[in-house]
Amino acid sequence: MEDQNISDMIESYLKQILMDTKRVEIRRSEVADQFNVVPSQINYVIKTRFTIQDGYVVQSKRGGGGYIRIEKVKLLDNLEHIDALIEAVGQSISYHDSVAVIRSLYNDGTINRREANIILAAIDKNAVSVDNRAQEDRTRAQILVEILNHLCYES
Repeated sequence: MEDQNISDMIESYLKQILMDTKRVEIRRSEVADQFNVVPSQINYVIKTRFTIQDGYVVQSKRGGGGYIRIEKVKLLDNLEHIDALIEAVGQSISYHDSVAVIRSLYNDGTINRREANIILAAIDKNAVSVDNRAQEDRTRAQILVEILNHLCYES
């Protein structure tokens, strides 16, 4: 353990807790106090070592009653396909192109018809209606990327 730096120790501590339970909820300041580090050190460890690619979903709430929740999830097998779709979506995507992305997910069995219809409703121009088309396409891309990221794992 002497060869471990403080980030390694914090990571090990959190992963040890996650071995016993699927989810851990922590207060950043309490963990920082426990390891005698600044709270930003906890942020660094969580941001770099508890990513979706590593099989973790992280949620946080700031403020007085704030917390950081880390959940271990099972990654799905078709990550390469979803990663390619995320790259294709990029920062902006038209409705027409986003329908093609959803069709691809449906055709490969990643989502069912009902899920496809829900996603279509969420990215429809009436749902993401803003003042200009460029902003609409950016909003649609953000929604699709979040959906695709969530499709990478099973809760």
